Amino acid sequence: MIKINIDGKEIETQAGKSVLEAALEAGIYVPNLCYHPDLNPTGSCRLCIVKIDGMRGLPTACTTKVQEGMVVHTDTERLRELRKDLVWLLLSQYPGEPEETSQLKKVVEWIGVKDALPGYVAELEALPVNADEPLFIRDPNKCILCGRCVEICQQIRGVGAIGFLNRGIDSTVGTGGDSSLMEADCAFCGACVEVCPTGALIDKEEYEEAEREKVLLPCKNACPAGVDIPRYVRLISEGRFQDALEVIRQTAPLPNILGCVCDHPCEKACRRIDLSGAICIRALKRFAAEKDTGRWKEKVKVAPATGKKVAIVGSGPAGLTAAWFLRRLGHSVTIFEALADTGGMMRVGIPRYRLPADVLDKEIKDIEAIGVKIKTNTKIESLDKLFDDGFDAVFLAMGAPKGIKLGMPGEDDERVLDGIYLLRSIHFGNIKELKGKIAVVGGGNVAIDVARSSLRLGADKVTILYRRTEKEMPAAEEEVKDALEEGVEINFLVAPTKASAKDDKLEVECIRMELGEPDASGRRRPVPIEGSEFTTEVDRLIAAIGQQTSVPAGFGIEVDKRGRIVTEERTLICSKKGVFAGGDVSSGPASVIKAINSARGAATAIDKYLGGAGQIDQIFVADEEVNPLLGRREGFAYKERAEMPLLNADKRVRDFSEVEQGFDEKTAIEEAKRCLRCQLRLKISKAPLPPKKT
Repeated sequence: MIKINIDGKEIETQAGKSVLEAALEAGIYVPNLCYHPDLNPTGSCRLCIVKIDGMRGLPTACTTKVQEGMVVHTDTERLRELRKDLVWLLLSQYPGEPEETSQLKKVVEWIGVKDALPGYVAELEALPVNADEPLFIRDPNKCILCGRCVEICQQIRGVGAIGFLNRGIDSTVGTGGDSSLMEADCAFCGACVEVCPTGALIDKEEYEEAEREKVLLPCKNACPAGVDIPRYVRLISEGRFQDALEVIRQTAPLPNILGCVCDHPCEKACRRIDLSGAICIRALKRFAAEKDTGRWKEKVKVAPATGKKVAIVGSGPAGLTAAWFLRRLGHSVTIFEALADTGGMMRVGIPRYRLPADVLDKEIKDIEAIGVKIKTNTKIESLDKLFDDGFDAVFLAMGAPKGIKLGMPGEDDERVLDGIYLLRSIHFGNIKELKGKIAVVGGGNVAIDVARSSLRLGADKVTILYRRTEKEMPAAEEEVKDALEEGVEINFLVAPTKASAKDDKLEVECIRMELGEPDASGRRRPVPIEGSEFTTEVDRLIAAIGQQTSVPAGFGIEVDKRGRIVTEERTLICSKKGVFAGGDVSSGPASVIKAINSARGAATAIDKYLGGAGQIDQIFVADEEVNPLLGRREGFAYKERAEMPLLNADKRVRDFSEVEQGFDEKTAIEEAKRCLRCQLRLKISKAPLPPKKT
């Protein structure tokens, strides 16, 4: 350590630092634009000039190293005037006012502006603004040639997609041959945008600072449970499959189930989607889960017994997840399941061609292995009895196991079935075949599951009747695509209005629809077209238009008008002390990953209620410094999304064999390498900004 003096203040600093670094660390702001804490200093903007006793001229603070006994002056009258001259030179070539949120704007306001040449108007060459690239907008007119974008692209990322072009006053920053960023093998990591001080490079999507991480790391923030997607995708790209699996398990105890059936909102948010398709995040999760060696089991820590007992009603994703976390915290946990099999709707509502029984069995056994007890064929009718039996808290996670009726004449005919009932009956073997012509009403994943299952049970023809268009279908795109490949037909903008018996058939009256204004769901409301009625004959009509809860009256807890349990938003506690609820039973029908997130919140709240700290997470893989180097990858932006290997459509409709076959190692690694590594941008240091003037 050495001692120096800056503006009369004695400072102890480390040898080898620059004067600018020493000043900033001491809370002394020196104006700067080209300097960035992650990059090599260039002194090109010269705004950080200082006076140093015994040294000739006015050196730049960012390029001058500290020396023992050095005396530095950063704020003299002469320096202030020279900096105003430099600001005038910068702004004389800048079109209009600086970007409001830019570092340039804040520095200009700090230094001040003077009119060095009254009446002078620069003749600016209007260079074309490139707004056609994915993710970023490039405006060369606002570039001050500070070089920060070039250095971070070339030296830190190792991509080299951009550089200095031409010489002298014609110098600009751009791509070789003025090619597009995609053709220049840009990695679209956003580092150049992050370090640009002037607004010459900006994100296409505008956001407030508070929303920055949400916008720049959308996959993780779109995941309801907050799984660290960027991290496990990176680990897969490095061939560290077990580490990837354990990162997932830190948040969600059902990784393979999620790899099979998660509705992956993360993929819809993925920034790569604007280039050549989103990363196959769900498939990569499944791949990591399938590579599991079981090493994580040695890392699981179950806290000493607390003496507290928790009853969980329902063994679906919410119940299983809450049980996992609460048991790890040392509580005694018992799950009560009304059905003969565990898994809730994952077991009886999702067909085995999507979620094989062995996947479900294994992950439930993993939860039982840490001491969670599961009692099947045990329907709970009274919460008071659970408390009488010694339980200290109850978590209700019964899901939404009942289908919603169509609400039309004739639906009481025995040939009109409920989709949820059908799927459950298939699982228990009560319905082993469906013959003839089948019509399915609905547009969600249940409707698709019912239609595809009907084909596997022998139906001659299966048609889905959906009252909106394909664009509005809530079902997963890949599920719709697979259904169409298997031979399912979809009639859009059609709704049934009546069913009646006709000989040995069921005559279904329908009406055609058109889309009106958006409704509460945000989708355009279907409106009947007068005079468009028609009829169709089917052997079975299956309703799959939604699900509802079934809360026993004996529970004595508050439910809303739709029968969903009312909970306090933050704690998930119900109207009865010691009772909590989560998953579909309180939110309404949702996804497995949303149920997992709800259960995480419930586990935290229940542990606090029982006297704990609510710290449910355990680290299996410690954080590590990540190499910011990406390297140049030819054709990176054009690399297409991997295709999931599927059973041939002709084969898969013969039985309930799993359709998706999963990635091999090579495919998984290459797919993971398509990731834009958005998280690296959030690791870039912030450029020093002027303090607010008082």
